[in-house]
Amino acid sequence: MEATENRFVIAMNKPRPTRRLSELAHGLLAESFKRQGFASTELVTRWPEIVGPEIARHAEPVKLQWPRTHDGEPAEPATLVLRVEGPAAIEIQHQSNIVLERINRFFGWQAVGRLALRQAPLKRRPAAAPPRANAEAAARIAATLTEVGDDDLRMALAKLGAAVKQM
Repeated sequence: MEATENRFVIAMNKPRPTRRLSELAHGLLAESFKRQGFASTELVTRWPEIVGPEIARHAEPVKLQWPRTHDGEPAEPATLVLRVEGPAAIEIQHQSNIVLERINRFFGWQAVGRLALRQAPLKRRPAAAPPRANAEAAARIAATLTEVGDDDLRMALAKLGAAVKQM
């Protein structure tokens, strides 16, 4: 029994290679993305960078549908299924050539030949917190609002003014 304990102690003292969390997460996500037809995670993770913030605000990639290839025939480009907000669907449809051009430029080859739009609410990512108004700027602005008699209203307007100046 003592020999078993020594082996266990030796095994516990072996240094293990450290791995970054991003490496572990990439491996887990890659398998999930492969099931949706994405050979790499970059189309999803870098979507706003690829198509631009305006298009990314109203559309997101769902999956890539690759056509079946027959022996000896060259592979056909995939169809990218996009989830698009209802009112923006017609605009995205009109911009489909731009979207296809940007995606294929990103990949460096004609990976996607067609878009298929699915109208549905987008999976919203948490928005960044709005910047807090600077108290010093708000106090300066409040000092200029002498005609406003209500103190609470004056401070609210001053905070609003400071927030607008920050933008």
